[in-house]
Amino acid sequence: MDEQLSIKVQIAERFYPLKIKLADEEKIRKAAKLINDKVLQYKQRYTDKDTQDFIAMAALQFVINLLDCEQQQNVVSLEKELTDLDSELDQLLK
Repeated sequence: MDEQLSIKVQIAERFYPLKIKLADEEKIRKAAKLINDKVLQYKQRYTDKDTQDFIAMAALQFVINLLDCEQQQNVVSLEKELTDLDSELDQLLK
């Protein structure tokens, strides 16, 4: 059974209490840091916006990156399937 841990994560000046698996703590803290770093970049670039705008833009950028990674993974998977199919066809034709 996975040990549970109660932590507080700060994202854009707010604290969020979470119950997590002990094994996930490092990943969650790293994710919060990445979000905060991105929000800070937007704060420094656009001084006329509020924190909600920065969080929304950070979320949008991270999801775009996620979709790019998923698309890349699909391409790699398709290439492997095509290579396997090509090998099977070569064997059948010999």
